[in-house]
Parts: sequence; structure tokens; C-alpha cells
Amino acid sequence: MPLLSEAEETALQHRMAVDPDARELTADELGRMRPAREVLPPALFAALVKRGRPKSETKRVPVTLRVDPSVLDAYKAGGPGWQTRMNAALAQGIEVHGVLVSGTGRRGEG
Repeated sequence: MPLLSEAEETALQHRMAVDPDARELTADELGRMRPAREVLPPALFAALVKRGRPKSETKRVPVTLRVDPSVLDAYKAGGPGWQTRMNAALAQGIEVHGVLVSGTGRRGEG
């Protein structure tokens, strides 16, 4: 984010000074503040601090995979969720073609 120019900073400071809802807190007000953990009901605090995606029932394994640039570009062009779509395509390939035994080119059992 670019820094404000001196003129923009001056204008912003002026708008804050005349806005009663944007006043600076006093030392007394700052001293009376308490962490949310101390003043909110535990259930509300827990709900507010929950971060990130919900945990998946099936844990994913990080891998390094080499694919053609055009394949990767095509998946990424679809926007967010491209890794999930790629995973679904790989899973579908297993359903259609079966599981190959590593290094043999033959289908495995099971």
C-alpha cells in the first residue's frame, strides 16, 4: 500500500480532528481497556478468534508434482479452488483407469 502524500496526510488528519467518532482515546480510556478474552463470554470469544478453513475430515498430503505449464495454467485460470479441481481430476483418473503399480505400467489389485 503506497504511503500518503503530505497533502493527503494533512487532509486525513483534519477530517479525523473534526469527526467526533474518530477521536483519539485518552490515556484513562486506554488504561481501562481489557483483552477480549477477559470481557467476552467464552463461547463468543472462541467463535470470534477461530481462524482459517474448517478442518477437513480427510487430511491432504503436500506433494511436489511436475506438470506441463499449460496444464497448470489451465487449472489456475479457473480461479480459486484449482488445487481441489486438480485433486478431483486425479481421483477420477484412478476410478476410470484403476491404480497402476509403481514402475510396472500394470494395474494393481484392489
